[in-house]
Amino acid sequence: MGGCLIELTHGIPDLTKSLRLVKPQDCNLLGTAQDDMSDLPIELDVLAIFSHPDDAELNVAGTLLKLKSLGYRTGVCDMTRGEMGTRGTTEIRAKEALDAADILKLDARFNLGQPDGHVWLTEESRTAVVRLIRSHRPKVVFTTHWDDPHPDHAATCRIVQAAARLATMKRYDFESGQGAVKMPAIAHSLFSRLVVPSFIVDVSSFVEGKMKAIRAHASQFYSEKSVEPNTRISEQGFLKQIEYRMRYFGSLIGVEAGEAFYVREALNVADPVALLTQPMNIYS
Repeated sequence: MGGCLIELTHGIPDLTKSLRLVKPQDCNLLGTAQDDMSDLPIELDVLAIFSHPDDAELNVAGTLLKLKSLGYRTGVCDMTRGEMGTRGTTEIRAKEALDAADILKLDARFNLGQPDGHVWLTEESRTAVVRLIRSHRPKVVFTTHWDDPHPDHAATCRIVQAAARLATMKRYDFESGQGAVKMPAIAHSLFSRLVVPSFIVDVSSFVEGKMKAIRAHASQFYSEKSVEPNTRISEQGFLKQIEYRMRYFGSLIGVEAGEAFYVREALNVADPVALLTQPMNIYS
């Protein structure tokens, strides 16, 4: 599905209009949607909210692909355009985000245009996410863990936590006219092995798709032809480390590859026998 990155860079966005992927001819060179969309906003089952273009791909692309294969409506919101990145430009990164969205078969991808390297829990940032949640009513939101070492990632987690709760309060941002929604469940993607996962999703069948979506952000990763400065993630072995991490989490549940999540709440299990007879590694 060809699409357009919905980019909302002028203060708190008006998300009462439709914000979905639209045809490329309806976008300008930055991939920003024009103002002629009149359809109702698409409701999403799952929305992944991360700091930078490529963060969702690095963390939860396998799970998004799996959920799409199960018939769920999925979306990604990038908090920033990645303008502080050492490699690439905002124009290049917007195009890469669209290419990755096609690979992930996303129903929508958004960009809130928060300042890269300066993501904070502010009235503006949390109201922007409140309006996004109210417009698209996700049942589940994926985001980073609050103990992530990158300051933008940790701040994004805090913004999502606050916004998910505030979205349920009818008098918050009353002037937008959106109204309150049910609070979505929040699952935090785990990058650190120091946090014990609440659950691990078997993404064994989606490793290739995940890596393809990651490689769509070509400006950020290793290329022998690149003349741009080296970074941590552009080192030649970095993408192999992502695969190894998936293999590690997969090994904890006795499968080839997994993506790990943490939730603060106790999980409500309808069928403990079905749960406990899923593949697992008793030695993990």
